[in-house]
Amino acid sequence: MHSPSPARGPTYLELIRRGALQHGPRTAIVYGEQSMTFTEVDQLSSRLAHALHAAGAAPRTRVALLLNNGLHSVPLDFACVKAGINRVPLNARLSLAEHARMVADTGCTHLVFGPDLAERASALREAVAGLSCMGLGAALDGAADLLAQAASCPAQAPAFEPAHDDVVLTLFTSGTTGTLKAAQHTQASYAAICRNVLLNLLPTTADDAMLHAASLIHASGVFVLPFWLRGGRTVILPGFEPGAFLRTLQAERITAINLVPTMLQMLFEHPDLARTDVAALRYVIYGASPMPRAVIQRAMAAWGRHRFWQYYGQTEVPLCLAVLRPEDHTDELLDACGQPAIDVELRLIDEAGNDVPPGTPGEIAVRAPSAVSGYHNAAGLNAETFVEGGWVRTRDVGVFDARGFLHLKDRTSDMIISGGYNVYPREVENALMSHPAVRECAVIGLPHEKWVEIVTAVVVLREGRQADEAALIAHVADQLASYKKPQRVIFASEIPKTAVGKLNRRQLRELHRG
Repeated sequence: MHSPSPARGPTYLELIRRGALQHGPRTAIVYGEQSMTFTEVDQLSSRLAHALHAAGAAPRTRVALLLNNGLHSVPLDFACVKAGINRVPLNARLSLAEHARMVADTGCTHLVFGPDLAERASALREAVAGLSCMGLGAALDGAADLLAQAASCPAQAPAFEPAHDDVVLTLFTSGTTGTLKAAQHTQASYAAICRNVLLNLLPTTADDAMLHAASLIHASGVFVLPFWLRGGRTVILPGFEPGAFLRTLQAERITAINLVPTMLQMLFEHPDLARTDVAALRYVIYGASPMPRAVIQRAMAAWGRHRFWQYYGQTEVPLCLAVLRPEDHTDELLDACGQPAIDVELRLIDEAGNDVPPGTPGEIAVRAPSAVSGYHNAAGLNAETFVEGGWVRTRDVGVFDARGFLHLKDRTSDMIISGGYNVYPREVENALMSHPAVRECAVIGLPHEKWVEIVTAVVVLREGRQADEAALIAHVADQLASYKKPQRVIFASEIPKTAVGKLNRRQLRELHRG
């Protein structure tokens, strides 16, 4: 008897087609004074797909993208999907050596670069043998302008029908282990991320508009497809500057934003915040790193609890594994990362992979249709991360409370073990952030002969405010067990961030261990 094949849902390419068909004349993309309709984005992405093929980027080859946010970010991504290309976005803020390693490790044959990154593209071409470069509205010696070439190409997509498990996106993530890993998304998993967002965070409509200031290659970018599918507008800024962000929020009547905690904090410290009209704003979505309690309390006091949505997720299984909805932004749940997402299975396991008893912390393991197919060329890491039965080990430690809310303890690698006690940095950071003089902080473990590690706080003070080491230690000791309080406070002018704006504790450890 014939056994039916499992239902896998539509592909990423099919969702792009549907959006274009349904919303043709509506505005799809806004970038400064420029905008494009759904039809214009669709036709340009088809032309670019043909131009990529003509340049020798065949289906199932890898193409590196070196672009900052701009008008053509979305058409180029869609072009890669239509051309059957596996795109490898490079974060423009990384070094030449990091870029060269990423391009070489993934075996990219071509690189598409933006006009402001021509110099880096040229250096990359020198560093990586055989790399073919193409500008997007830019040209180099021997590197054609892909946009100019697209103009004479057909406005209908190439005749390419993908398989569900074709890799469409290879995304580098450093995680906290410090080793670069390249997570591979397929036609099916990327379409599943779109469903995950629509199911768990926001049921986008044609009246919605989302403002993007973070790089579109990371979490921000996964909102593009849900908005495209439902006819909403994607409004793009070149980067995050609080004043410009607030002006655009009001002028474009933005309904949804997605921010990392550092950005949210900068917004609420900006003098224009109080006079910004946010009547249209319905979703303030935040995630990527733990939100200091003082920051979210201040934000809710200004904008109202009903707007705030927190997600917990990973590059390996975007976007949300758990969601804290507005009605759950209560005092006792502010440190939680929410209820498991509706399309995600979630277990807490011990080192051997067995479920831990209720109420006990364990490593979070998840299974979901949005999970990547594995890391590129990393057999050992794949074996550790993607385990039997389709489960993904996150290396995060969590615990469920009596009502089924997931509380994140910390990344396993960030945990500090001091005198035999486990100290989770986030807890200490929350306590420090409640001190009026503290603007920003990060807590790390530094080596110690007696205690193995000592809890060390790196603190940035607010302008014009004072606090000494003893006062800050006492402030934490008032709130937490004595073994959790910092033994040492280092004052700094800034705290290093990762490429996506998270506190870079690993860099801090390296800096201060020396």
